[in-house]
Amino acid sequence: MTTKTEITKDVANKKINVTRAFTAPVEKVWKAWTDSSILDKWWAPRPWRAETKSLDFRAGGLWLYCMAGPNGEKSWCRVDIKTVDPQQGFTATTRFCDEEGNPDDSFPSMHWLTQFSATATGTNVDVEISFDNEADLQKIVEMGFEQGFTMALGNLDEVLEA
Repeated sequence: MTTKTEITKDVANKKINVTRAFTAPVEKVWKAWTDSSILDKWWAPRPWRAETKSLDFRAGGLWLYCMAGPNGEKSWCRVDIKTVDPQQGFTATTRFCDEEGNPDDSFPSMHWLTQFSATATGTNVDVEISFDNEADLQKIVEMGFEQGFTMALGNLDEVLEA
């Protein structure tokens, strides 16, 4: 089984699709995506790290966190959780924001559909990220989304093995 991150861009439909297999059971992978003490260990690409300010993982809840850089820089994000189907999937809208969670309209919104499925050897995670327009998708790609998210998912492998 490959644990390689597969990312495809569907520009015409304003979507990025990410598929990743993990050699851990769904319960463990789900917890890594929904528990801030675990999320903070893997979500940011190194040498950056994620720091959760608050997480209320439920439909209508919010995850407010920053990606903290090695030189003290901080990039804040808010994840508005829309729906939760425990150990199956969730939908959310992600935006860059300030430390209080006020959205930064100079960056695009990303609409996430994240699904978890058991396999013979672990768990598949399928993420579909849709954008309001092609320019928004392109901006996120140019900001290094593919490399950063691939690195973060590699970090998750290490966390799941520990």
